[in-house]
Amino acid sequence: MEETRAGSPVAAVVPSLNPTRQLTGTVEGLLAAGFARVILVNDGSRPETEEYFQELDRLPQVTLLTHPVNRGKGAAMKTAFTWLLEHWPDCPGVVTVDGDGQHHPEDALACAQKMLEEERVILGCRDFSRPEVPPRSRMGNRITRGVFRVFCGMSLSDTQTGLRAVPRRYLEELTAVAGDRYEYETNMLLALKERRIPWGEIKIRTIYLEENRGSHFHPVRDSWKIYRLILAHFFRYALSSVVSAVADTGLFGLLSALLAGALAGAALTAAATAGARVLSSLLNFSLNRWVVFRSRGPLGRSLARYYALALPMLLAQFLLTEGVLRAARISDRQTLLRTVIYAVVMAGLFVGSYVIQHRWVFEERKEPK
Repeated sequence: MEETRAGSPVAAVVPSLNPTRQLTGTVEGLLAAGFARVILVNDGSRPETEEYFQELDRLPQVTLLTHPVNRGKGAAMKTAFTWLLEHWPDCPGVVTVDGDGQHHPEDALACAQKMLEEERVILGCRDFSRPEVPPRSRMGNRITRGVFRVFCGMSLSDTQTGLRAVPRRYLEELTAVAGDRYEYETNMLLALKERRIPWGEIKIRTIYLEENRGSHFHPVRDSWKIYRLILAHFFRYALSSVVSAVADTGLFGLLSALLAGALAGAALTAAATAGARVLSSLLNFSLNRWVVFRSRGPLGRSLARYYALALPMLLAQFLLTEGVLRAARISDRQTLLRTVIYAVVMAGLFVGSYVIQHRWVFEERKEPK
């Protein structure tokens, strides 16, 4: 490819499906802003839109890549990343830009410049409080932000942004991330945390054209794929907790039966609770560290933090369980009923423990901002 003018060494990647004339304006705007290279991906668009791609392909700064059939936005981005890695060894990174005019070229350039300065992934984030934001987009971002914060431990201003600057050093790794459609962008965000890829944000213009009618996002199908990915940690945690809870509850029932002849009342509850929790907590710590959160932080620190949380949880388990047993006047010999109440109390402490473990016990460092 021959460059006709000096500009940003970063390449702009524009995936497109069934574009309108707006695609031409987007690509020409990127070139005018200073991008010397644009990778345009035709993701299996209808034949009647071919003219837009052919028109832009005539520009020497544009490289056109084509999928014979629609494969999804994620697949289009991966195609562009792979092509760049193979053909442009001197390119320091990319900025992904939507082709529908909702990303201003100057904002794309600002993301590229900040990426070069800081050598980390940069997310261009919109202001969802502005009146021109469609209600479905405002509500969707608000909900997804909350889910990311609670279940993933990530504080993101814009979970749906397609404007992302990625240094070359992370392209191969992010190309290997699962997902071919909109879920790929969510998986990419999760990969930043899981793979310890540094990232940051900058504010960009908030542009919605015709209430975002040009979007190819399927509200039900694509939302399910996205939330399934976000909640994957929690599902693994739930499974780990169920396994540990079964062990804990079984041990509590067994110890209650074995110690009923020697202890009574609060002493019996305390002894059975402590014994069950010590053994089940070691199982739970191991599952959470290596299976759920896949932490690679210092073992000693994680273990100390885990028990700094587990001990107050143990106290809360005891006090709440004993309080319910006393209030309901359940005798020491009613082992089955005592065990059921113990399990119910443990379930009530479930979500709070997850949030603390994810964001503190197994957290290796704060996310860069």
